[in-house]
Amino acid sequence: MSLAPLQWLSLAVCLYGAGALLSLLLARLEKLAIAASSLFGMAGAACGLAASLPILQSGAVERLVMEGPFAFAHFAARLDPFSALLLLAISALTMLTSLFGWSYMREYLGRGVGAMGFFANVFIAAMTALVAMDNAFYFLILFEAMSLASYFLVIFEQDEEAVSAGFLYFLIAHAGSVLILIAFFLLYAQSGSLDFDSFRALRLDGPLASAVFLLALFGFGAKAGMAPLHGWLPRAHPAAPSHASALMSGVMVKIGVFGIIKVGVDILGARTAWWGLLVLAIGAVSAVLGVLYALAEQDLKRLLAYSTVENVGIILLGVGAGMLGMASHQPLLAALGFIAAGYHLLNHALFKGLLFMGAGSILYRAHSKDMEQLGGLAARMPWTALSFLAGSLAICALPPFNGFVSEWFTYQALFAVSQDAGFALRLAGPLAMVMLALTGALAAMAFVKAYGMCFSGAPRSRHAAEATEAPLPMRAAMLLAALALLLLGVGASAVSPLMANVAASLTRAAPASVTEGLAIHPGLHAQTMVSMPLLAVLLISLPLCVLLALSILRGARLARRQQGDAWACGYAQEASMSVGPQGLTQPVAHMFAPLYRLRGQLSPAARLDAALEKTIAGAARAEPLWDRMLTLPVAQWVDRLAARIRWLQHGDFRLYCLYVVIALLALLLIAAR
Repeated sequence: MSLAPLQWLSLAVCLYGAGALLSLLLARLEKLAIAASSLFGMAGAACGLAASLPILQSGAVERLVMEGPFAFAHFAARLDPFSALLLLAISALTMLTSLFGWSYMREYLGRGVGAMGFFANVFIAAMTALVAMDNAFYFLILFEAMSLASYFLVIFEQDEEAVSAGFLYFLIAHAGSVLILIAFFLLYAQSGSLDFDSFRALRLDGPLASAVFLLALFGFGAKAGMAPLHGWLPRAHPAAPSHASALMSGVMVKIGVFGIIKVGVDILGARTAWWGLLVLAIGAVSAVLGVLYALAEQDLKRLLAYSTVENVGIILLGVGAGMLGMASHQPLLAALGFIAAGYHLLNHALFKGLLFMGAGSILYRAHSKDMEQLGGLAARMPWTALSFLAGSLAICALPPFNGFVSEWFTYQALFAVSQDAGFALRLAGPLAMVMLALTGALAAMAFVKAYGMCFSGAPRSRHAAEATEAPLPMRAAMLLAALALLLLGVGASAVSPLMANVAASLTRAAPASVTEGLAIHPGLHAQTMVSMPLLAVLLISLPLCVLLALSILRGARLARRQQGDAWACGYAQEASMSVGPQGLTQPVAHMFAPLYRLRGQLSPAARLDAALEKTIAGAARAEPLWDRMLTLPVAQWVDRLAARIRWLQHGDFRLYCLYVVIALLALLLIAAR
């Protein structure tokens, strides 16, 4: 079937809508509801992939404008390479999580899986439509639909922690929505239209442009989970079902990044250098704080949620470098920054989705996400362990996986920033590189801890000892995600031109000029272009060569270790003797103690809870005051008035007839006048 990209996108949204509706209609037939939600989710994702790939490959822009139901807002849709990249990430992860959820949702049988399927499909449909929406009114409606659907997924468990996390998420998400609304209103006041095309034509400068940018930065930044607006993320994402957590951490936070780039770069043109410096600084702080807080966690899903803050920071480093390139009229620096940001955006969607699915598999079989209660799962869940290991290597930016490529581009973008003639940029580039290097080292430590505590050693609980491998659909989804991580890394030479098209669309340059400029620019070509297939071959062959050499030197095959009990000083090692998650990271926690104390100060949860308690107490005091000042005086006055006119009622029927006659005469006199 030959359809245009926007037609494929419309079909995807319709399929998600059908999946949501069928999930509700089949709510009593829970297994059918799960099947409908998953099958329509995968079908919609396939249509989303069909919509995004042609746009990414060609670098073209497709736009559609229709009269909507409201006279003040056109129904405008626009699919360019940047929005197609977001659509690709959403669709790819939806395909995997829908397959994963086909088995995972059975854990919730008897607890309303129909509602879960409904909200999950509405959530995905809203994100899919939002990235192509080119009108501020409909953009905000879809943004609100995405926020509300994800809120209901967060509180699905209905326990105290989930409801509290959902309340915090609801408040911060809607505070961000208010800032976005004000930014769009300022643009509307200048352009007289809600279409993004009219916003692009404004070419704002000065304080008004900066005000719009800051409103959008902090409004969308709250959704992205950037520091210091990240307090909701490590509470809300772990509370949701794991396949929904994968979507929220993998792609929903990218909608926040999408909004920052949409307003700051696409609409305002990133013409002011300090905007890029601010984004660069926020990205660096988010990356370091996110990974530090992840390192201190022993709840696996909270660790992954804090790691999302870190990776949003890495994406913002690329965005900041790209904005600095546009402001300083360096198109190659701008292109390199946006290539790094776009590549890491796609990479993070896949490896964070995989890691959350791995955490979901552990929770499904071991019934715990507390790493203190896990251990020894590699022998019991080997395919889950292999997939989680691939995700851990990718998120730690180790070759030949995809995380290495995007972080390599990020380093090169920051290196290019440091070569600028301006003092501020020459200082900002090296500082950002140092913070990115620190982030990488701490991320490796965090995921050594996560993998080691969950999969290595001896089981530390009965559930971990009795765990078995996840069902086939869950294993298949994780293994496909792991394969995608490897292909995006080894196939970097094929993926990079697609990212060049994304960068060209943001910088308004020809795609060919971006690719050729990076290839011939002195100092950039050798640094940015790495042969990932060659690197993969070297990484695989070198250990094999070492093993072969050892075998030849010994003159015999290497003896295989026989599996047995762990040994400690002549005694069989017990589970209580192994290092726990807190003990592993205790030196880092001691070294960065001031930053860990800062976490409580940055988190709005305690202040919001205190404010809520004060509001309830104030309302409890105000209610009797209202009664005393208004309700009781009015009631007493009515009672006194009733006592005074009570003499009119004597119980005599003839007197009541007289009242009727008098009333009729009065009405006749009024009518006669």
